[in-house]
Amino acid sequence: MRAVRLSVVTAAATAAALAAVTGCTEKSDAKGGDAIQVTAADSTCDTSAKSVPAGQVTLKIENKGSKATEVEIVFPDDRIVSEKENIGPGTKYTLTAEVKAGSYEIACRPGMKGHGVRQKLTVTGGKVAKRDPRLDKAVAAYREYAQTQADETLPKAEAFAKAIKAGDIEAAKKEFATSRLGWERTEPVAESFGDIDPKVDVREDGLEDGQDPAKDWTGWHRLEKSLWQDKKIGDREKELADQLVKDLTDWKERVGKAEITPTSMANGAKELLDEVATGKVTGEEDRYSHTDLSDFKGNVEGAQEAYELLKPVAKENDAALTTELDKQFTALNTLLDKYRTDKTSYDFTSYDKVGDADRKELSDAVNALAEPLSKLAAAVVK
Repeated sequence: MRAVRLSVVTAAATAAALAAVTGCTEKSDAKGGDAIQVTAADSTCDTSAKSVPAGQVTLKIENKGSKATEVEIVFPDDRIVSEKENIGPGTKYTLTAEVKAGSYEIACRPGMKGHGVRQKLTVTGGKVAKRDPRLDKAVAAYREYAQTQADETLPKAEAFAKAIKAGDIEAAKKEFATSRLGWERTEPVAESFGDIDPKVDVREDGLEDGQDPAKDWTGWHRLEKSLWQDKKIGDREKELADQLVKDLTDWKERVGKAEITPTSMANGAKELLDEVATGKVTGEEDRYSHTDLSDFKGNVEGAQEAYELLKPVAKENDAALTTELDKQFTALNTLLDKYRTDKTSYDFTSYDKVGDADRKELSDAVNALAEPLSKLAAAVVK
């Protein structure tokens, strides 16, 4: 969900995106191999470059503002090439990515809302290092995985919508969490199409300023509120159920057009863990249904899929890193399995029944995995 998540080309573009994050200030061009310094504040974004050569880019990002910020690189039609969300005040972040030649816009979004401060970013032609064929294979496999998740989500969403249209609240509740799994596993890809996520996965507090919840709030969480809090299904809910299926069909048909690179896969895996840390562990994501642990598991599975596909190259470049990642993925999955109420399904303990101590244990396990996972992109492109 947006205060969104990561765009599939997240790595790739993020690099670029963040690279040119100069909302207002343009400085000298970056030379090949030099890191781009990105300084974000509440109303400005400064970068050390206004153009970068195609290829691998490292961004050194620092948020000097008073609120969390998000940096995106977008195509002229607003498709998200890449992004990094939830960069907290006083926080630094290093991002490694791949960027193709072309024209883009960079958006810096303090508070992670609004159009953001934008400026043009030029990525010039240049020599792009020959890529390990194993990485091309990984990208192809991940693209197939993302498409499969979208394909499998649609009938589950249709079952959810069917129950709502039948006015069957209990049946709809049973379908809710399952209908979200494919989306949760591949959010970086899903969110690369910036117009879809706000329609299907935004929470009420994620609406833009000026939007009316009664008219503009759509998607899973709007229906979740009706089912669990309001305990009613009316004509509006039936309309929203049809709209959800329509929007997810649009997503399914667009998945194949997403830009995916090895670094976007790696950064996307890290972004999925960030998503867990900022939404699932806190209980904010599914605040009415308390099905957060199902979403949590989906995010972890998606991150692990990207990692496993990249692992052969990462292991060759940094064996210690992959050993640690294997250890932490196992630990987190083992911990999550403790909360499964049915070992053969995705039924988990209602999150409102998980106490503070147990939530901290989950948070610690997420952080223990997120730290080494943040190094995966660099290991892939060594």
